[in-house]
Formats: sequence, C-alpha cells, structure tokens
Amino acid sequence: MAQDAPGGRLSPPKWLTAGLRPKPAPVPWAAVARASVGLAAPLAVGLAAGRPAYGALASMGALSAVIGDTADAYRMRVFNIAVPQLFGAAGVALGTLVFGRDWTAVVVLTLVALVSGMISSIGSVASVSGLLLLLNAVVGAGLPMPRPWWTAPLLLLAGGAVVLLLTLFAWPLRGGVPERGSVAAAYRTVAAFVRAAGTPEHDERRLAVTQSLDSVYDMLLAHRTRRHGRSPGLARLIAQLNALIPVVEAASAAKLRPTDRLGPLPEAYPAAVLTLADAVERGRAAPGPGEDPAAFLDLPAPTGPSERALDQALRYAAAVGAEPGRADVPDRLGRPAAPGERMRRTARAALLSGSSWRYGLRLALCIGLAQVLVSVLPVPRSYWVALTVTFVLKPDFGSVFSRAVLRAFGTALGLLIAIPVLAEVPRGWWDVPTVALLATLIPAFSAKGYAFQTAAITPVILLLSDLLNHHGFGLVLPRLYDSLIGCGIALLAGYLCWPESWHTRIGDRLADAVADTSAYVALAFAAAPGHDQPSRPRRRRRLYRDLSAVRSEFQRALTEPPPTGTRAAAWWPLVIAVERVVEATTATRVRVEHGVPAPAPQEVAALAAELAALAEALRTGTPLPAPPPDGGPGGEPGDEHGTGPGTADDVLGPLRREVRAACAIASPVLG
Repeated sequence: MAQDAPGGRLSPPKWLTAGLRPKPAPVPWAAVARASVGLAAPLAVGLAAGRPAYGALASMGALSAVIGDTADAYRMRVFNIAVPQLFGAAGVALGTLVFGRDWTAVVVLTLVALVSGMISSIGSVASVSGLLLLLNAVVGAGLPMPRPWWTAPLLLLAGGAVVLLLTLFAWPLRGGVPERGSVAAAYRTVAAFVRAAGTPEHDERRLAVTQSLDSVYDMLLAHRTRRHGRSPGLARLIAQLNALIPVVEAASAAKLRPTDRLGPLPEAYPAAVLTLADAVERGRAAPGPGEDPAAFLDLPAPTGPSERALDQALRYAAAVGAEPGRADVPDRLGRPAAPGERMRRTARAALLSGSSWRYGLRLALCIGLAQVLVSVLPVPRSYWVALTVTFVLKPDFGSVFSRAVLRAFGTALGLLIAIPVLAEVPRGWWDVPTVALLATLIPAFSAKGYAFQTAAITPVILLLSDLLNHHGFGLVLPRLYDSLIGCGIALLAGYLCWPESWHTRIGDRLADAVADTSAYVALAFAAAPGHDQPSRPRRRRRLYRDLSAVRSEFQRALTEPPPTGTRAAAWWPLVIAVERVVEATTATRVRVEHGVPAPAPQEVAALAAELAALAEALRTGTPLPAPPPDGGPGGEPGDEHGTGPGTADDVLGPLRREVRAACAIASPVLG
C-alpha cells in the first residue's frame, strides 16, 4: 500500500523502494582501472586475430573475474577469482554440449541448478562458484559457441587469467599491505568505539566494530594453515588482532562510567588506539625496544574500573606490538582442521543440510520452469530468462523479493545505457573503447547496490553477446521482456510457492541467539575475579557473529512485503536489545575484574533463567512469564571507584535493566 509522504503526496512503501537509493561508497579506482583494461584487452586481441567471438568470450570470463574480485588480501583474491572461474568453465562446457537440444538442455540445466544451489550454502566462494557454474551453463546452452566444445571454457579461463594477473601485479611490492591495512582499520574502528563510550553513537560504533572484526578474523583465518607459525608476518598480525579484544571489552565497560561525576572519557584513550593503528599499518614494532608502553601511549592515570581496564588493555596491546612473538597472547582464532576433515565437513554441509536441499530444489524448479517455458513458447534469445532467475534467486545475496524488484529496475536502467551503444556504435574496433568505458561502471556501480550493479553489467553483456549472435539493436526489448519473465518465475515459483515459516527462517535463529546469550551470562560470572574463563571472549565473539547473521536476515526480511516485512519490523528492536544484553554482560565482567565486587551467584542465575525463558517463548510462541522481583536494588551502576550507593548489591543493575528491556520488547509481540 502506498504511504502518505510529507505534504499529502502518496509515495511507494519502503519495502518496495528499499535498495533503490544508492549507498554512499567511494569509487574503487584501482578496480575501475582493472575492469577497463581486463575486459577491453581480450576483445582487442580477438579483433586483431580476426576472431571477435573469441575476444567476446574471453571478455566474458574477465567480467566474471571482475565481479568476483571482492577480497583485499592477495592470497584470498587468487582463491576468490580462480576457483569460481574453474566452475564457470565447467558450466559453459556442459551448456555447449547441450546447445540446440531443447529437452536435454532442460534436464541438464535443472540438474546443474540443483548442484549450484546446494554448494552455494557452503560459503561465499562456493556461492559465487555455484552462481558461475549455472550462469555459464545457461549461456553455453543459449548462445552458439565456437567449436570444438572445449574452446569456450579455455577462452573464459584466459579472460579470467588476465584480470587475475592485473590483480596480482603489485603483489611483490605490496605483499602483506592489505592484511596490515585491514588490521589497522579494525584498530581505528575500535578507536571510534572508545571515543563514543557513553554517547548516543555507542551502539552504532559497536556494530561497526563487530563487522570489522568479523571481516578481519575471516581474512586471517583463511590464511592460517597448520604451519602458520612459520609466517612471522601472519603470526604478528594475529597477535595484534587478538590483543585488540581486551580493548573492545574495556570500551564496553567505559559505557557505564558515571560521566556526570567523572566527565567524558579522556581523549588520550582513543588517541592511544590510533597510535597503535598507525604502528600496525607501518608494520613496525611500537613501542620500540626498551620503550615504556605507558610513556609511548601517553596514558593518563586511571580513575576507576573502566579506565583501569582500558589502561591495562592498551598497555597489553602495545606490549604485543613490541614483542609479537610472546607466548601469552590468547588464541582467539583457533587452529583450522586438517584439509581432509574440512573437506568432509564441507561435503556433509552440502549433502545433509535441509536448507541446502531446500534452496537447491527451489533453484532447480525455477530453472526447469524457465527452460520449459522458453522451449515451448517462441521467446527470442531465451537464455536471458534463466539468467535472470539465477541472479534473482540468490537468498544469500539478499531478499528474493527485493532482488526481483531491483533486477527489473536495474535491467531497465541498463537497457537505457545500451540503446545508444547498440544503435550508434558500429561493430568492430569501436567496440574496444566502448567496452573499456562501460567496464569502468561495474566496480563503481557495484558498491552502490544491486540495482546499480545490474544496470552496469547489462550493457556490457548485451554488447559482448551481440558479437556472438549479431542481433544488434534487436536485442534491447527482448532482454527487457525476458528479465520481466525471469523475475516473475522467481517470485512465483521461488518465493510465493515456498513460504518458509517465520520460525524456520528467523524466529528459531533469534531464539537460539537468546539461549546462547543466557549461557554466556552464566559463563561470564562463573569464575572469581582475577580468574576469568579463557573461553569467555571466544564465546562472546561467536555470539556477536551469530547475532550479526540474525541482523542480516532481519534486514532482508524488512525489504519484503507484509506480513514478513511487518513482522520483522516488530521484532527488530529485540535483536538490538539482545546485542545490548551481551555487551552489558561483558562490561560488567570487565568491571568485576578491575575492582567492582562480584555479583551473587543466585542473581546471575536469575538473569540467565529470564533469558532462557525468553528463548523458550520465542521458540514456542507462548507468552512470557511475569518477571521475577529484582534480585537487588535498582538505580545507577555505582561509583567508578567501587564505592557508593548500591555498588556491592547492584553490580548487575545495568545488565538487569537490559534483560528486562528485552523481555518488555518481546512481551507485546508474543501476546
């Protein structure tokens, strides 16, 4: 339903227009240059050799590599580009073998879609690999390819290799720079978090820290092998990143400082984190040999538990920076399993997961319907229908509904760009500068959102495919019709006909996160002061990662029409409330470690029981029981020096308030 805009005008509902606004993002100029050279060079070579179709296919392989080049570290870029390219080559080989065989193509592409969907659930690289496997199979089955059958796969791999070489060109000169830059960026994000302690920006900065740490830990874990200790640079970065975690926890505790008496947190603390960030980025020891960490960081004398925690955490991080080989740095990454064990886990994840089969069958159904439709109806250049279905039906990339809307919008916008190109630019050498110019839009627009990425990719694909089938301007309107048909199939057969229940998709995951939060509360206070559980920080990181995944699923649901979007909006505050409970637990534990009296075990057990009851209510949909009476007096968290009203009895006051707030948010929705 349309909504009233200011001034009495009608405007589309937010769930319909979400994603149509470009995201603020800088232009990745290096990626822009690589895309321009990487797509135009193979086409130029093909034209010079008198084989424009060969050049077009190589440029298509380069296009896939440009889209897949999303990592920062060079080692990861090799993996992220090379592995999907191999799957794409296999896909186009299968498609070429069934070209012109309508019903055989239907069966083969349906089976390829099933495999593609199942492997997409394994991880991000597997998802892109599954996408290219199916996309290139559809292209191979829908466009005439050079013979023999192995020609097209080799050309696609050659095009991808061009982009890979351009990507790795600076590796000898900049090896390790992206990794150091990512860890330094995490330090700077934490500096902003420290500065925001006790301000309205605190929660937003905490979310940014979670996202930054998730990204950097993923990067370093991907590098880590069973012999990671033989790489001094990697061991140093892992130690520096692990040393950052106590600073994050101390910053959470700083939120509880009574600023009305002590004033805002001194600027020296975030400035010290920035000093460490600069040292990490330069790859130098800081402080230097024999230099006192306190003098190097220029820290003030701490005035309470929170500042003592920050002071100790920053000194520790500085000491690790000066001596990265220290043996007392807790390992928060964990050593990867052996390759054989990882392969067995991957196979089990793909073959035994219900969600893997569910998505694979849904994708196979939609691709099968698309191929049957274009085999029965006279739809020209029909491979575009299945291409659209493949792009839209990627739930790990976002809401299927919103992607269908954005795909239709992006295709229409891309066709507006393609119309003058196909109508006015003569085929031949003019195609090279045209592709070079259009290719620059792909990295620049991809950062703005899916609709804008589609708008940038569409004219490039049309121009390259025209070099294979020579239909010229006649491609434009059929492409729009095909896209609308593909979006319709994805919405009807892939979205409306598979109504996953709220509990299956979101409710159970949120309930699991709340139950894990209950266990975290119990674990956090299980040990006496000075004997914090070594597993607690690791449990906290895992819990924040799970909550981040729940948050992402909610954000997808918010872009869908009622009732899903409406229900997601009603539950959204609870996600934020649970994150605040986790942070309050961490902050309280840190304060206990630095002088605040430990809470009574029965009070901790009572709060954990409240969270467990909330998790059960979320799982069953039953009303919450009435909250128990407070286990201690209310009021402010007490004096930073560990004295004052309610300090001994109300150390759990901030945590209790967050737990009660979460229950209060859930109660009206649960009824």
